[in-house]
Amino acid sequence: MAPKIIFFDIDGTLLLTGGAGQVALERSLNQEFEIDFPFEGVLTAGRTDRGITDEIFERYGFENTEESRHRFREAYLALLPQTLQDSPGVLLPQVRELIEELAQADNVVLSILTGNYEEAAWIKLRHYELDRFFSFGGFGDHHAARDDVARNAVASAVNSLGHEIDGHNTMVVGDTPADITCARAIGAKAVGVATGTYDSNQLHLHKPDLLFEDFADTSSVIEKLLGAFG
Repeated sequence: MAPKIIFFDIDGTLLLTGGAGQVALERSLNQEFEIDFPFEGVLTAGRTDRGITDEIFERYGFENTEESRHRFREAYLALLPQTLQDSPGVLLPQVRELIEELAQADNVVLSILTGNYEEAAWIKLRHYELDRFFSFGGFGDHHAARDDVARNAVASAVNSLGHEIDGHNTMVVGDTPADITCARAIGAKAVGVATGTYDSNQLHLHKPDLLFEDFADTSSVIEKLLGAFG
């Protein structure tokens, strides 16, 4: 029987970093390019780190080369562990219980689908001691469009599991409209959770298959997630 793959977003879905990522981004821009970039007015929720980088470089007229992106990314990754230590970040309600129980469910594989740089994703997951539940995923290093990240997540699953993946055996859980639309791009079930920037009314407009305020009622959430596969 083909496994059921649940792709989880990170920020706003599993955890809140308390602004650690934004602080690390701002400091890396100052350190490498000597600019102060206020993130007020910049949409980050649901976007990829590559897309955010492209926007910043365009605003400041920097040549958007692999070398420049590498400098920015490496400085950010070097700063992120400390900003996480200094931040008031938290796991969202019942996330650990949810992930632990799903990881033990028969024929279920947990994966990541995030706009974070790959190493940033693992830094965050390690900080909150969730990394052991995940081994592959789709990340925001190379694509501005989250739909492309979703396609990469499926390719990663195929590579890791050694067989083709049907959309009806996949699910994307996230806190933004972009998570819902990228689920549609890969034929997956779309699950919204209103623990991030968008409330349940805003997410409802994008017609997810399931919508939760949060994961506090863990048993009910798990029953509905697994039931959605049919």
